[in-house]
Amino acid sequence: MTTASPVSADTASVPISTDPGGGVMGDRFRALTLGIVSVVLVIAFEATAVNTAMPVAAGELDGFGLYAFAFSGYFTTTLFALVVSGQWCDRSGPLRPLFTGIAVFGAGLLVAGAAPGMWIFVGGRALQGLGGGLVIVALYVVVGRAYPERLRPSVFAAFSAAWVLPSIVGPLVSGAVTQHIGWRWVFLAVPVLILLPLAVMGPALRRSMGVPPAGGWGKGQPLLRGAAFDRRRTGLAAMAAVGAGLLQYAGQRLDLPGLLPAAVGAALLLPAVLGLLPAGTLRAGRGLPTVILLRGVAAGAFFAAEAFIPLMMRTERGLSPTLAGLTLTSGGLSWALGSWIQGRPGAERYRASMIRGGFVLTAVAIAGAALVLVPAVPAWVAAVAWGVGGIGMGLAVASISVLMMKLSTPEDAGANSASLQVSDALGNVLLMGLAGVLFGALGGGSVAAAHDGAAGAGSTGAFAVIFVVMAGVALLGALVSGRVRKAA
Repeated sequence: MTTASPVSADTASVPISTDPGGGVMGDRFRALTLGIVSVVLVIAFEATAVNTAMPVAAGELDGFGLYAFAFSGYFTTTLFALVVSGQWCDRSGPLRPLFTGIAVFGAGLLVAGAAPGMWIFVGGRALQGLGGGLVIVALYVVVGRAYPERLRPSVFAAFSAAWVLPSIVGPLVSGAVTQHIGWRWVFLAVPVLILLPLAVMGPALRRSMGVPPAGGWGKGQPLLRGAAFDRRRTGLAAMAAVGAGLLQYAGQRLDLPGLLPAAVGAALLLPAVLGLLPAGTLRAGRGLPTVILLRGVAAGAFFAAEAFIPLMMRTERGLSPTLAGLTLTSGGLSWALGSWIQGRPGAERYRASMIRGGFVLTAVAIAGAALVLVPAVPAWVAAVAWGVGGIGMGLAVASISVLMMKLSTPEDAGANSASLQVSDALGNVLLMGLAGVLFGALGGGSVAAAHDGAAGAGSTGAFAVIFVVMAGVALLGALVSGRVRKAA
């Protein structure tokens, strides 16, 4: 769900067109609303479908040693694309990064679907992440520029709702396609689905962007005075992406020659993180730094564990791809419930408590999902546990976003929103990469018969360690959450 989370507000201060009346489904905005929500729907479906198809794909490509890399590679390139897309939109408007991102995302799907080996598959996933990062930022810029202020909450609510349907039908469709046609079509068919929202959205989007705000946006002219590519920030994002990639590569090798890329990766990543995040983030400084930090902790722990649940259900419990993927459905639905709860009237005074409670529920869910490694525990326990985790994430992530805005001045809101997204991506990259290292080091890569529902030697222990570590990370987040309050 992080793929469609709100992104940098660097683009939110652009002049907005006057409000002619009507709603998001009125005559003026209907085609645009349907188009951009359809794009989010396609990305959401792909995200849920990949979880279902990944165990079978990794089995057929003999790539369980790179299983986590197929997920973290997506977030690694997304990290870079988030920074680039925001600045590109500021300079040239959202059309170019939006359509470029859609094309790159589609190309990544084709590469992954046609991949003859796991490394090519990982490369396709990295292309998807690059395109997805460009698209999501541009979509939020479109909302900020094309819709009057009173309609934007409705559009953002539609974005969130666009994740509910894929959470339900994504595993069913992906599982059926994987079982009866082949996992490759889970990737190869999605580019066709992108054509419909493009056809609906294109003309309306060009009309909406037809009258440039002050400063213009054509031919490289900046949208805002002084808006230009921040070479330092772009360079830091590139350093972070390359550094994270090198660390993940070294983690997959786990040998002496791997020490060199590990050292180079760490040397690139650490200064990049320090430059991209607010001062005090890594030491959990009170107030905003802790809020930014907790976003990455929550996303990384939850999604690193989630990536391995379908594989665990396939290899340890022998479930079909469809049933293994459906284990995650409860989490998508309950996430929306948790977000709704934290937004109820009167919830504001309990904001810090909801963040702590959300982390505790997430830790309980991760540990509960690991119980299915015990043969006597019914497989449905994992689905129940993930429903609990979804509520926790809905409470924590939404509350973190609200608190970030509360602690930001209007002048800093854009930079802090961007930092929140960077923290999210970094948390996914680092903790997913750690999960991959643990999985490979503890024998998980030997699950060579996963697509036949048979567990490999050492896989049970590898899964257990991953879930214990991620549950511990979530508990650490609960302990640190008290520091979201500013010092008296």
